Amino acid sequence: FMYRGKEIFKPLNTGWIDERVCVVREWVANVFFYRKNGTTIMIDAGYNYERLAEKMAWLDIKASDIRNIFLTHLDTDHIGALEADSEGLFREAEIYLGEEENKYLTGELRRRVLYKLCKLPIVKLDNPKRLLHDREVIYIQDIKVEAILVPGHTYGHLVYLVDDAYLFTGDTIWFGADGGYSFLNSLAEDNALAKRSLVKLEELLLERKCNPLIVSGHTGWTDDREFAFRHKDKLCISGKKQKPHDPTAPYDGYDEREDTEEKARNMRLPKAWDCMHKNTEQ
Repeated sequence: FMYRGKEIFKPLNTGWIDERVCVVREWVANVFFYRKNGTTIMIDAGYNYERLAEKMAWLDIKASDIRNIFLTHLDTDHIGALEADSEGLFREAEIYLGEEENKYLTGELRRRVLYKLCKLPIVKLDNPKRLLHDREVIYIQDIKVEAILVPGHTYGHLVYLVDDAYLFTGDTIWFGADGGYSFLNSLAEDNALAKRSLVKLEELLLERKCNPLIVSGHTGWTDDREFAFRHKDKLCISGKKQKPHDPTAPYDGYDEREDTEEKARNMRLPKAWDCMHKNTEQ
């Protein structure tokens, strides 16, 4: 209810971005799948969401197809389908997460939100896991996955560069209508660190001359690197006067009536809207 009418949450509906990347919408969060040569990996595991298997079927993906799940971080809207009290759709899948992020599982770190005023419960995951360090590269069949550490939202948050062509950013970037910002300030462990991490991430992509399709956890995707990092030195400010806002965002991000199987099967998902460039074109 806090965010109704704020023009802030803009999750992708269930469907395909292109021939390799698809998404399941879970209220205001997204779960992503990457498919190549018959192998499908999953990026983040959403809420403990009762319609996940149903919506995966819209994309012709079965839970048994998923043997490898890459977690950007351990907030409950990114790991719910793996928690011990979930339906257990992915009990046999191996999970991947950052070495530092694992400390939230062991209790060495406690996740704090709402300006660090609230400690979240320690989550429990029973899946086999592999801990990744910064810039580690692994292969799932012929899918190349590079883990890149971007602390701030959480201390061990990773983004994943897949096949040097797709960057799954979790909760590091928030796309407003005029470009990307550092993620919601009220949910960060360290906002200054989060902004520095975005700067370093952009520098890394520039050094490599890498221009991937960039996917966010809550506000869609873009193939425009400049748009994605345009406001990397600014925070998405949550509260009464929400900034940034997006006039194309739904009034209620938890209203899923527009998320249908027909659209998932027949429509490609549009990228984040750049009002600055739209206005220039007009």
